[in-house]
Amino acid sequence: MALITHKIIIMNKKYLLGLLTLALAGTVSLSSQAQEKKPTVGQKIGHAATEVGHKTAEVAVKGTSKVGNKIYKGKQAPDGSDVYINGKNRKYYVNKKGKKVYLRTSQIRNRPEQH
Repeated sequence: MALITHKIIIMNKKYLLGLLTLALAGTVSLSSQAQEKKPTVGQKIGHAATEVGHKTAEVAVKGTSKVGNKIYKGKQAPDGSDVYINGKNRKYYVNKKGKKVYLRTSQIRNRPEQH
């Protein structure tokens, strides 16, 4: 009887040791996948350069729009910016990337009065 219980104890220890090893390996693999990947210096520079390019384009297009087209007085675009009217009587605004976004009449809002 003692021999059988001794074998059961040894089997239980091996089983527990295997289970513990498996759990430890799973924890290590999950923790390595959960680590945050930080952007490199090159990625940060590329992101900053893209932002500068978008802002430059926005300013340039707004400048040419103010000179070459009319501003729709008392109206604003959905994002709150000025609405311009081109030579073909089409209304548009300039988005954050410097693109002209043409508007339907239903998209143009009245500008709130300033006191």
